[in-house]
Amino acid sequence: MQFEKSHDEAVKKFKDIRTYFNKEVKKLGKKHKSGSRAFQDSNWFDFKSIIFLKGADEADSRLETETQSEKRPTLDRMFASTSQRNDDGLRASYNISLLIAKSGKLHTIGEKLSLPAVEEVLKTVLHKPASDIIKRIPLSNNTVETRIDEMSSDVESFLCNYLQTTHFSIQLDESTLPDNAALLLAYVRFIMNQEIYEELLFARTLITDTKGESIFHVLKDYFIEKAIALSNIISVATDGAPAMVGRYRGFISYLKQNVSGVLAIHCVIHRQHLVAKSLSVRLHESLHLVIDAVNRIRSNALNTRLFVQLCEENDEHFHQLLLHIEVRWLSKGLCLTRFFAPFKTILEFLDTKDKILKENLMKRKTDIAYLTDLFTKFNMVNLQLQGDNLNLIKTKSILSAFRARVKLMKQNIGRGEFSQFPNLSQASCQEDDVSTYVQHLNALYSDFESRFEDILTMVLPPWIINPYGDIEETNVIIQEELAELSKNEELKVQFENGYQQFWLQNNIPVTYPLFHARRMDFDSKAGPSKIVRYGDSDYEETLLKWAAEVDEENENGSGIDSDAEFIYSDNESVRNKNGQRLRNTFY
Repeated sequence: MQFEKSHDEAVKKFKDIRTYFNKEVKKLGKKHKSGSRAFQDSNWFDFKSIIFLKGADEADSRLETETQSEKRPTLDRMFASTSQRNDDGLRASYNISLLIAKSGKLHTIGEKLSLPAVEEVLKTVLHKPASDIIKRIPLSNNTVETRIDEMSSDVESFLCNYLQTTHFSIQLDESTLPDNAALLLAYVRFIMNQEIYEELLFARTLITDTKGESIFHVLKDYFIEKAIALSNIISVATDGAPAMVGRYRGFISYLKQNVSGVLAIHCVIHRQHLVAKSLSVRLHESLHLVIDAVNRIRSNALNTRLFVQLCEENDEHFHQLLLHIEVRWLSKGLCLTRFFAPFKTILEFLDTKDKILKENLMKRKTDIAYLTDLFTKFNMVNLQLQGDNLNLIKTKSILSAFRARVKLMKQNIGRGEFSQFPNLSQASCQEDDVSTYVQHLNALYSDFESRFEDILTMVLPPWIINPYGDIEETNVIIQEELAELSKNEELKVQFENGYQQFWLQNNIPVTYPLFHARRMDFDSKAGPSKIVRYGDSDYEETLLKWAAEVDEENENGSGIDSDAEFIYSDNESVRNKNGQRLRNTFY
């Protein structure tokens, strides 16, 4: 009985040890998947023999000995561990530099904020000594600048190499910065790996004038430098400035002389902004009354503080008014919305500051309410036109829908129905006011149709959105491919994920080349992009921050290098170029 009991305990002990050993093997990963060397030399039969013949205590002792042997430091392991820690620090340095570049902050923020923040987290949260880890993460001003330049060069090289082999659309935007420098931003839109990408190609200053010829030569010189053929451009989008669209000396005319058949598109966001600027004399005066009132309050520090105090006393939701900036697309709508919400408080404040302005605002209250509602709708359309993966098909849908809404608004407001104008419905609207608004909406509708005639009248073949429709209505040239496609059941299942992803599949260009060529014209042609909106503002903001910081502390470095605006580099490949052991694919 005693022997059986001892035997059962030994077996149970063995099972516990084996379970523990198996768990440890899984933790050790690939290196120990088949067990340690000692356990490979022996076998489970020998191990069980120890349990039965010498007892479970000796088995425990042997297992502990083998575990300690595995953990015993060797020269190779010491060097490997040190190398791994250094490599991890380098990886962190690149990743943090990338975050600094994306944020547009000065390079010195790495040492000033990032490293102290990491040190605080290590000491406070993880309860680990931070000095040894921090010294392995180089983030000095010059180091961060070097990291950003390396990643920027890697990204630009990859992008330019890809553009050498594919067709793409380009969008140009020229702006004047606060220091009077003329900045030219170029964005490209292309298809890669079944996805549509929009990226900043370059940002360069115009040395002298901003004429169309100068803009073209900057673009041409860059393409020659990067070995990109101008003929790869299938469409170009610009604003309506004479330097861009001039018939004889505009940028478009110079480009068409070198690239025949290129499609020129007037940026739809810019056109929509021009439509929104079209106001009658009365509405224009009302808008300027709002701007004058905002400036009256915001231009004086004392007035600003008193107005904030009055808003708090009146329990207003907004305490600050927004300045109107003419070049900002959404500025009018945001300014009017913030102004009309505390309208009574503004009148109360102006009662002691400018009674004439107060009386004029009271007379034009309905105009201000109408403009607030209308520009809110304009902003909604503007934001839709800045959406991701926007193409001419989606653009036409957005513009057609807004045109229909304007027509409905004109009809409804003409018969006294103000449900589409929530602020105007709360104001007392007279017949003269209604007549003014109907006339404005009518002029707005006509101007909208005129400026967007090319897109609104664009005929979209039905097969673009639904290739499984009626074959007989399709162009004879592609009917054969359409007939074959309509019977492909595998592709039909994938079509349920969306028409755009359907046409971006890798096998479509090979199997249905005619279809694919015609379809890509609608996907890849340049449309408006939100990155254009952010490009100028980010560059300007970075410039102002850099100038202020240099004036204060005489520091070097700006937030984002001109060629690093769109950084999404694979840091592993960059480190590999500098002698590191890490390497991944760019995308």
